Amino acid sequence: MTLEQRRTSRVLLVDDRDRLLLLCGRDPRRAGARWWFTVGGGVEEGEHPLDAALREVREETALSLPAERLGPVVWTRQAVFSVDGRGFDQFEEYRFARLSAGEASRVRVGTEEARYGYHWWSVEELATTTEAVRPKRMARLLPDVLRGVTRRAPLDLGRFDEDSDPE
Repeated sequence: MTLEQRRTSRVLLVDDRDRLLLLCGRDPRRAGARWWFTVGGGVEEGEHPLDAALREVREETALSLPAERLGPVVWTRQAVFSVDGRGFDQFEEYRFARLSAGEASRVRVGTEEARYGYHWWSVEELATTTEAVRPKRMARLLPDVLRGVTRRAPLDLGRFDEDSDPE
């Protein structure tokens, strides 16, 4: 299968109770294949990744955040996967944004994104779920971000083959 190269800008949207908003995805060609992932998506031709992150937040949650609300890139990773018969080799960068209680209550997940569901996940839920969550090890990675632990460079989570790497 030929892999389509793709660059994405993703956002760790966290509410005032330290819960992370994740969307649910499914593969229509593989029965039972489902996973949870962060808000965000593809960087369009000529678009800056920060602008892509803001656009994706707006499209997927109906929230218009100013650029200064998104922190610097905290994680990067490379993910190889297939969905709906197409293969992807995807570079991902993750930024962090904390929402107020009022903002979180105004989140309206778009029709396409909500087709399979969404949920505000606590770290405890992430640590105990048997569901597939992307990126992997989210329950171990997220607490440092929530505490404001910063690094000079984003943490590189590595390269993953989502179709064959064990959880």
